[in-house]
Amino acid sequence: MPAGVDDAPILYSFRRCPYAMRARMAVAVAKTPVRLREILLKDKPAEMLAASAKGTTPVLIDGDEIIDESLGVMAWALAKRDPEGWLAHEDNALVAENDGAFKHHLDRYKYSTRYEGANREAHRSEAMKFIEKLEARLATSAYLSTNKRTLPDIAIFPFIRQFRIADEAWFDAAPIPKVHAWLKGLMASDLFQSAMKKYPLWKDTGEEFGFPVL
Repeated sequence: MPAGVDDAPILYSFRRCPYAMRARMAVAVAKTPVRLREILLKDKPAEMLAASAKGTTPVLIDGDEIIDESLGVMAWALAKRDPEGWLAHEDNALVAENDGAFKHHLDRYKYSTRYEGANREAHRSEAMKFIEKLEARLATSAYLSTNKRTLPDIAIFPFIRQFRIADEAWFDAAPIPKVHAWLKGLMASDLFQSAMKKYPLWKDTGEEFGFPVL
């Protein structure tokens, strides 16, 4: 592990979790060193559960401080260093709509068999109302708040990516060209690619990894 990282805060993360994705991206853009422990949500380590009984990722342990909400981890990292000025363009209402109503419909669309009585197409239609709102925003700027990526983009885009994965052909054919371009650009960014690097499972190997790679 690089010098100066061996005593850094611990970050429990599950690579495919959209909440963990946005937290890792904020940590990466801030270049705030952490010791990343990759986990599986179906096989959670006891040490993570002892820190946060919620059993979800991300979980950040910084001395006596435990942060087990992804937006909290983002704020923690950006408070230390915010080189792209993400915090100057917060949009709490839009992010709350993503995390609330949109996520509700996303789950019942992508995982309809897990929810009794869920109508997959109906939930897709409801979720699209939020995406159409994003499309309207992107008609006037390259990103959701301005012409550069900021906090709302990074907080929201992992969930739009997840929505696309549920039926890529259908999503790619939908008449939302601005969202398509926005999503494609963020997915191709060096920041996202670095945040999606695969690591061995901490529970299996005991290995922590200095993140981000500086």
